[in-house]
Amino acid sequence: MTTIPDYKNSAQTEDRRVADLLARMTLSEKIDQLHQCAVGDANPNNIQERPDQFRATYGSYILNGAEDRPLRDELQRRCLEESRLGIPAIFGADVIHGYRTIFPIPLAQACGWNPELVRTVARAAAVEARAAGVDWTFAPMLDQCVDPRWGRIAETFGEAPHAACVFGAAAVEGYQGQCLDAEDSVAACLKHFVGYGASEGGRDYSATDISPQRLWELHLPPFAAGVRAGALTVMSAFNDLNGIPATANASILTRILRERWGFSGLVVSDWNAVLQLCGQGFAADEAEAAGKALLAGVDLDMADGLYRRHLTGAIADGRVPREALDLAVSRVLRVKFRLGLFERPFAGRGRSVTAFLPEHRARSLESAAETAVLLNNREGILPIAPSVRRIAVVGPLADGRAELLGSWAAQGRAEDVTTILEGIRSVAPNGTEIKFARGCSLGGSDDDGSVGEAVALARTSDLMVLCLGEAATMSGENASRALLRLPGAQMGLATKVASAGKPVVVLLVSGRPVDLEGIEERAVAVLALWQPGTAGGLAAAELLFGKRNPSGRLAVTWPRSPAQIPTYHHMRPRARGLGEGRYQDLDTAPLFPFGHGLSYTEFEYGPIELDRAEVGADEILSASVTVTNRGRRAGAEAVLWFIHDPAASITRPLCELKHFEKVRLGPGETSRVQFAIEPRRDLSFPDANGNPVLEAGDILLSAGPRQARFRVRLRSSAAPDVRGAAPGSGRADFIPL
Repeated sequence: MTTIPDYKNSAQTEDRRVADLLARMTLSEKIDQLHQCAVGDANPNNIQERPDQFRATYGSYILNGAEDRPLRDELQRRCLEESRLGIPAIFGADVIHGYRTIFPIPLAQACGWNPELVRTVARAAAVEARAAGVDWTFAPMLDQCVDPRWGRIAETFGEAPHAACVFGAAAVEGYQGQCLDAEDSVAACLKHFVGYGASEGGRDYSATDISPQRLWELHLPPFAAGVRAGALTVMSAFNDLNGIPATANASILTRILRERWGFSGLVVSDWNAVLQLCGQGFAADEAEAAGKALLAGVDLDMADGLYRRHLTGAIADGRVPREALDLAVSRVLRVKFRLGLFERPFAGRGRSVTAFLPEHRARSLESAAETAVLLNNREGILPIAPSVRRIAVVGPLADGRAELLGSWAAQGRAEDVTTILEGIRSVAPNGTEIKFARGCSLGGSDDDGSVGEAVALARTSDLMVLCLGEAATMSGENASRALLRLPGAQMGLATKVASAGKPVVVLLVSGRPVDLEGIEERAVAVLALWQPGTAGGLAAAELLFGKRNPSGRLAVTWPRSPAQIPTYHHMRPRARGLGEGRYQDLDTAPLFPFGHGLSYTEFEYGPIELDRAEVGADEILSASVTVTNRGRRAGAEAVLWFIHDPAASITRPLCELKHFEKVRLGPGETSRVQFAIEPRRDLSFPDANGNPVLEAGDILLSAGPRQARFRVRLRSSAAPDVRGAAPGSGRADFIPL
């Protein structure tokens, strides 16, 4: 009778399976488990072309080809059949905002102010990705960024830590589902830990200098929320954080992430980040870089192969204890057990993802419509009135496809995209004349005379829809932009077609706020679509013609000019007040503030009502506000709750987002929106060591145009603050750090 090894017996506990397998592994097999190799027809390290690079004991692969599933299963077969212990590999991919069906970029998702939207987008992406053989996505990205010059702002959930906490947790829940080892779940990865979004000058990969207090208050909470949501993995960041590269920073990777928060999952480096310790001047050579990263808490080395090449020697000469190696290997194995890879190592046998799932296409449309932000709408020009019979559709984004998908579009295909022009033609009322002129290319000039064609078309129209923006490659990783102006001849196109004297509605396709100087004042309406995904063109058309009502609100401040950067809602008071310290040559206020977004209806806020004037540290204060739809259309309003502490032991932000809720109201309907304020959770702030501090005193509360004031009361007037961990609440907005 053959005895099944404990590690292959699913009836055994996870701890027993890990211990049994670890005891059977050789040093070489252990080190190979810590190596992640990139494969696929989009990468020169393709196993079909470079068989000498493949060993059946490698722990993980990144899939980045056009057709990954056959390659994935062949690699997995080799792992199972050509290695001594048959340890399956784990296959990862960047599934950021969809896999086959592409949804709006994360920055856009945040503008929808709907956690369920984020959750369902991640769930749809997980279903498609796992069916294609992806076990692990490198998402969600939880970096905090207040600089739109940084290309990766497109992948963030905006500038508010609370929003990133809530949306990050929702994304983790969507990716990982109810059961990690289900055939439609993928492991989530919280990235980039930590501070990557604060890079100097918005330049990717640059150093970051963040005070301990602001690190705890702004940058760490979203990751803590993701850990509490059950994220299985974390990715270390590229950046140097206060002089120590994050990939070799034991303070954050071990003392905070593991010891303080109790994270037990896998930490993976970013691409070549271990090797880059040498370039950052933190390691003299590759061997030192490998040792420093492993000892700091990086378990899996992505792509550069330093662990594979140098850990054997480092262990032999005692620079790396064998116990540290075993600990890292055990974490890799645990993830594989939790995903059920030992029981179901091959790609899911569910529905094919070579064609759209109808329900995912519908979600793509819903999400694109809900996340668009109406920035201005002078004279109520939108929705387009039935009396408008001749519409000129102009601009290089009108018939763009890949641009609507955006960066990190996984296996999304341009041919599946509904363009803005196609959407308008399909939604416009019968008898409406739709004519198109590109006007200019996305990045080129108008030397072919196409601007003249667009101007002539504008003169014969009742209204012009001007489709402008960025190429998909202008945002995402290594896509920083200094000036944020629209590329190519788009500014000239906008100026010339506006001279025709007809109303101009601008549709913006971009991965970030762009410089609208010279455009915003010429347009009667501006609708920010962001990079809306597969169904973005149809969503835009339905918004234009009033089949849907815009409800997005900015999750990031929109600067008037790059010269204002950084500008963000949670800035701290200036020393001489709001009337001082302004620019002499530029308005200090942003073009559009955080939370801005218009609707086709009007919402009226009643007074904020509080159930008490004072609240103790362990009490709950109930705040509420009524919201009434005073217009003639149904609509949705995101109610954003902010606090301000006007006098504290350290200066506090002018406003901090602490809660939000989206309500949907028919004409004349009223809803009462509530916020249960728990002082330890909602009103405390971290000190330089991450300990929550709650102080007595007045707090200003606002929602919409309404404000109220209440007082925090502590047990003893002699005690200025209350320190200690806040009780667990199940909410993601404040987490004891």
